[in-house]
Amino acid sequence: MEIVCVLRYTMNAVVASGLSSQSVKAEFDEHAKEEQEHMCLVAERINQLGGKQNFNPEGLARKAASQYTEGANLVEMIKENLIAERSACDHYQELIRFFADKDPATREMMEGILVNEIEQANDMYDLSVAHEGTPTLRK
Repeated sequence: MEIVCVLRYTMNAVVASGLSSQSVKAEFDEHAKEEQEHMCLVAERINQLGGKQNFNPEGLARKAASQYTEGANLVEMIKENLIAERSACDHYQELIRFFADKDPATREMMEGILVNEIEQANDMYDLSVAHEGTPTLRK
C-alpha cells in the first residue's frame, strides 16, 4: 500500500498544473516522502521479525489497500489522495486491532503511522475545500 502511495503522490507532484498548483505539488511531494518513510518502517519491522518484504512491482496495485489512479486535474488528484488516505487509515486501524497484545512493538509502530495518515487525510480534505469550495467527500 505504501509503495503505491509513494508512486501516486510522486506522479501527482510532477504532473499537477494550474494557477495554484505549486503549493499543492509541494504537499504531494511531502506526502510522497512521508509514505516512503512508512514503507521503510514497515519493511524494517518485517525484516526484524524474520519475514520477507515484497517490493516486486508485479501485482503491486492489485495487492495494495489503496488504488493507483491518476486524476485528470488538480481537484481529482486531491480527491483520489483523500480516498487513498482514508483507505490507509482503515487499513492501519485493522492492523492495530490485529496486533493488539500479540505484538505491542508492531502495534505501536502502526499507531504512529496511523497518526501521520490521519494528518495526511486532513491535509487532502483541507486542500479539497480550498480548491472545490464544498467538497463532495466528507471529512
